[in-house]
Amino acid sequence: MRLSSHGTKKRIFDWIEVHNLYVPSVLAIVGGFLIILTAWLPLVLRKLPLSLPIVAVAAGYGFALLFPPSTLRSHDFDLADLEHVSEIIIIVALMGAGLRIERPFSWRKWQTVWRLLAIAMPLTIAMITLVGYVVLALPFSAALLLGATLAPTDPVLAADVQENPPNEPDGGEVRFHLTAEAGLNDGLAFPFVLLAIELVSRQWTSVWSAWLLDDVLWALACGAAVGFVSGRLFGWLTFKIPRLKLSRTGDGLVALGVAFICYGAAQLLQGNGFLAVFISAVTLRSTDRTSDFHGAMAEFSEQVERVLMVAVLMIFGAGLGTDLLRPLTGIDIVAAVMILLLLRTASAGISLIGDPIPPAARWIIAFFGIRGLGTFYYLAFAMSRAQFPDAPRIAAIACLVVLMSIILHGIASTPLMDWVDQRREATRRRQARSPAKRVGGHA
Repeated sequence: MRLSSHGTKKRIFDWIEVHNLYVPSVLAIVGGFLIILTAWLPLVLRKLPLSLPIVAVAAGYGFALLFPPSTLRSHDFDLADLEHVSEIIIIVALMGAGLRIERPFSWRKWQTVWRLLAIAMPLTIAMITLVGYVVLALPFSAALLLGATLAPTDPVLAADVQENPPNEPDGGEVRFHLTAEAGLNDGLAFPFVLLAIELVSRQWTSVWSAWLLDDVLWALACGAAVGFVSGRLFGWLTFKIPRLKLSRTGDGLVALGVAFICYGAAQLLQGNGFLAVFISAVTLRSTDRTSDFHGAMAEFSEQVERVLMVAVLMIFGAGLGTDLLRPLTGIDIVAAVMILLLLRTASAGISLIGDPIPPAARWIIAFFGIRGLGTFYYLAFAMSRAQFPDAPRIAAIACLVVLMSIILHGIASTPLMDWVDQRREATRRRQARSPAKRVGGHA
């Protein structure tokens, strides 16, 4: 006898609901799948035009289609949950990204990064704010929030384009600059989120001086100082005390301890915690670049980051299966496409005019303006502290940009970075055959 799939599904849901098994059973199963996904899928997807974030979002979307929204309503994340979880992921990701940076801080060797931070990101914020204010007819505070949340590239979803792990061969110009930019621009975008919050209830003339002094100058200087001091301190404790040699433990858990201590110290001093964590990781790495302990710390950070990232993206995918994008209008969709494909590329391209790296590397860097969990954090942080006009619409536009970024950059990252790696390897071979001749085109 043929059973009705709808009736069978309803009976299963009724039985689970009667026995109150959703939380202990379904979440346990989902949690197990999360861990397996994060462990196995990167290997399976290595040569495919897919990424772990794409699979995580698709899995969450399928979960929402399978389980009725009414049965999951009591277990939804609220803004505070989203803020705290995404904050933790970013902290862990920044520590892992910083530990991958082999190149010492310098004006010349980091000049492309400085251009991206000082020109491309503020220009992107201004462009998105203008689109939000003029094209989407959002209030200025809401338009600025949209710009601040979508301008920075994401250190979490950029794993496929990041620098190689510590003590592996250099990943080249593209990987280095994308990693360094993603590590630093989260902290630099945060003051603009704070400005948008202030502008909701106050006028620009009454907030700009305090914002400039407290949220920009002091927060950035304090965050940088805390990061440098904590990186030096933990580097000395880990590598420089002969009798201790704490690096011999080989326990990558130390990375999380350093990250959270550094972040908490910066926050207590009203400094920028994200900036502090990344600088502390880069400084810690510079203490003893040859130690294998950096690899253990980076690997552990990446594992924790991946598990939490997949969990949040599955929740995001489940939201897509309900009404998360319902407030969108036609003009909102057009604006989201512009933000992702045009504004980031144009602002980064402008900032890199005259830069010494090859043109192909410039355009790949400009293209990979990956949006992700940083956007979720900024939205949750701002909307839990102020009542923004058109808040559901702002969230829908931002989430659409993140969704498109996950799909577009997730599909493009493997073939493009393979091409970059092949071109770099070909350049090295040419240089090895003719060492006296300088060969350009190193990507």
